[in-house]
Amino acid sequence: MENKAAQNDAAAKQYIVVRFGSEQYGINIKYVDNIVRMQPITRVPKAQPYFVGVINLRGEIIPVMSLRKKFGIEDDIFTNATRIIIVKPEQQATVGFIVDSVKEVVTLEEAQIEKNNISVDSDGQSHISAVGKNNGELISILNIHSVLSDKELV
Repeated sequence: MENKAAQNDAAAKQYIVVRFGSEQYGINIKYVDNIVRMQPITRVPKAQPYFVGVINLRGEIIPVMSLRKKFGIEDDIFTNATRIIIVKPEQQATVGFIVDSVKEVVTLEEAQIEKNNISVDSDGQSHISAVGKNNGELISILNIHSVLSDKELV
């Protein structure tokens, strides 16, 4: 009985559910280093439009990008709920994503996740790797490596 539970835990993954625009997105919790309140961002000249600038987080300079601009949604609207999600994927630079709000942490079993076969960009990559179903709601699972794969980071 215990062994079966351990196998189920191995198949389940945790995601931080964030919102921007009217959509919900899931970020695999293994990539999330920190969640911080919105703070002053220092602009960087000649950066891509979705690269907002850099922040100083406890002495570490972290580039910050607007996922809204990256995905072609309207500009960011900053509220008390706006957060910067600091992600640290293996073998890639640490970066912050501006999100409208952080909703919750969910655990999704493999059966609740359907791989994405649509929405491929010009490089043949999709920023959405799968769609998760949780309590009747759909959560687009972000492909962090695809989001960061452009050579835009400083």
